[in-house]
This record gives sequence, C-alpha cells and structure tokens, in this order.
Amino acid sequence: MKNTTVHTAPTPLLDYQHPRIQSLLAARGWTELSTYDRIGAAYRFVRDEVAFGYNAGDDLPASQVLADGYGQCNTKGTLLMALLRALDIPCRFHGFTIDKRLQRGAITGLAYWLAPQSIIHSWVEVWWEGRWVNLEGFILDQPYLQALQRRFAQHSGPFCGFGAATPDLQRPAVDWCGTDTYIQKDGINHDYGVFDAPDDFYAAHGTNLRGSKRWLYVHVVRHGMNRNVAAIRHS
Repeated sequence: MKNTTVHTAPTPLLDYQHPRIQSLLAARGWTELSTYDRIGAAYRFVRDEVAFGYNAGDDLPASQVLADGYGQCNTKGTLLMALLRALDIPCRFHGFTIDKRLQRGAITGLAYWLAPQSIIHSWVEVWWEGRWVNLEGFILDQPYLQALQRRFAQHSGPFCGFGAATPDLQRPAVDWCGTDTYIQKDGINHDYGVFDAPDDFYAAHGTNLRGSKRWLYVHVVRHGMNRNVAAIRHS
C-alpha cells in the first residue's frame, strides 16, 4: 500500500524543491491538470524531452538529470519520480539488474567490455486507481525508438539490443494509458524489490561502476557512448 507522506516526500536525489524543477512545473502548468494527465505529462516529458543517453552516474539528483537533458533507466527514473512527487502523486522505486546484452549496439567496444554482465536497472511504480502501476517505457525517447524500428523493420518476435528488450519492437507498450509500460523488462535477470526512494536502493546496493572503471567511464567512455546513441537516433 502507499504511504502518502513517504511516497511524496523529497529526498536528496528526489530534490523536486530545486528551483530548476520548480521552474519547469510553473512553465508547463502541470499542477492544473487531473491526476491522470499529470502522470502522463511528467511521463511524456521524461520519455521524449529527456533524451536517452548516459550520465556521469546512476545516483544523480533529479535536478542534475534535468540539467543534463538526457539519461538512462535509473537517472530518468529519478527525474520522473521527482516530478511525480512534486505533483503530489505517490511513487516508489523498484530495483533490478538486467543482462548487458540488451545494451549491445547502443554500447560498443571498450564501453561494452567495461559494463558488468548484470547492470543495475530500475523502474518507477506510480499509485493510480488503487494499485501500483509499473512505468519503464520512458527510457527510450521516441526519435531513438523510431530509429530502431526503422532499422529493424523486418524483425519479428522478441527483440534484445540497442537499449531495448521487448516482445515486439514495432508495438512496445511505452505510452501512458493508465497501465504498465515497458521497454527493457525482458532483459531483467534479478529482482531487488521495492524501495521508497532511489536513495535507499543505492545506499544498499551501490551503483554500476566503481574505482578506476568508474573514472574511465565518467571522463572518457560515456562520451563515445552518447555519440553512438546520437548517431543511431539520427540514422
């Protein structure tokens, strides 16, 4: 069950009181919408106006993800949670790992070698009509997903790669309709369970890279990864 106080509270990562996030809310007028439309507006913003890409780390505050303008499952999820809580919509974090095979194509060469075999993954659970609804379909922005659909137009059946793991690449469940959305679910290989906030998960389980591998990723590798993703998006 939801705990309205806990599941709408700010945290160091869900820093929705930051001026950058408050300015976005004021500019978009989302607080005037119905609950269903508030969820949809925040969801579509994170999916399509925050491009799929690789930030400096998983455990970034939402305000930094918004400033970056791009993100992956974990960082875009943090931003979505912050926006939902700012709109007084209860939400929580569900942690997993995914097999790195689903990143092949989006990640290549040294970057793929650096990645652990099981990569920390998450989705957002939002309280809607008396139940928790899983939101994962926001990870790939529409231009990137459409580029994949064109590239693999002749593919049928399950698809795994380029940041997607889905039963049907041409018709993935990625639109907010009041029900679960997914784009990487089929790559999950371990379930850590639910947490009130991403802060709690990272405190318990850490992030994807540490030490020298993290330094190399932050300062060198991820920039090549983002160039590769941009090239796919514009192909």
